[in-house]
Amino acid sequence: MTGQGSDQDAVVIDTSTPHPARMYDWYLGGKDNYPVDEETGRQMLALDPRVPVMARVNRAFMHRATRWLARNGVRQFLDIGTGIPTEPNLHQIAQEVAPDARVVYCDNDPIVLAHAEALLRGTPEGATEYLQADVRDPAAVVEGAKRVLDFGRPVALSLVALLHFVSDEEGAHELVERLLAELPSGSYLVMTHATADFTPEVSAAATEKLRAAGITLALRSRDEFARFFQGLDLVAPGVEVVHRWHPELGEPVPGQDDGVIPGYGAVARTP
Repeated sequence: MTGQGSDQDAVVIDTSTPHPARMYDWYLGGKDNYPVDEETGRQMLALDPRVPVMARVNRAFMHRATRWLARNGVRQFLDIGTGIPTEPNLHQIAQEVAPDARVVYCDNDPIVLAHAEALLRGTPEGATEYLQADVRDPAAVVEGAKRVLDFGRPVALSLVALLHFVSDEEGAHELVERLLAELPSGSYLVMTHATADFTPEVSAAATEKLRAAGITLALRSRDEFARFFQGLDLVAPGVEVVHRWHPELGEPVPGQDDGVIPGYGAVARTP
């Protein structure tokens, strides 16, 4: 793996404000985070102590969806908002099923770049690359991904636990449409998304606390989440609470059944 963007000048990491990728790492028990990330993370735990379970549930969904896609012939994956590497990573799941799978990871947090080359090692038959870019710049994402992936063949676009950090004002639905427009027929969209449908009061408090910390949290209803899949063919069972999407493809996350996990997941094929 070469890691596109690794030839940049010295990585500059802002440790004065929290970042969702580093907070996610803290929820998962990782060490690639800073006191400001832990502090904000603890505020989220004070509102709902199941937040680490939610993080693991999203991770487990990614594993199951990737396994389903690879078993159904998908050999190319574009994972945007990949976060700090946490094993097993997407490429390890995909290449376990199909050693020739090609994976491009994309994130905008410099700390992810700082760790990517050392941690993301793929099979000799396949390809595993890292791209430093932001989902809000889909042209840059596509340009970088095309250096590794063949956009003449189906690509699975993975946006796991990402779009709830992009508001409608920033054009979240339009960003997804622009990315999908670059992919050929038979590609897939893989998404999870937090919601306030089940925990409105807690969700409102979390949104305010994150806003105060400089993080946008755009929670969406089931219908608003389903809009991302308009015109696509949903894989059964369609839009579902995250841990209920094909549970047979992975192991349950401890604590996932202790109350409702406030998030949706889905996988859909482009016509």
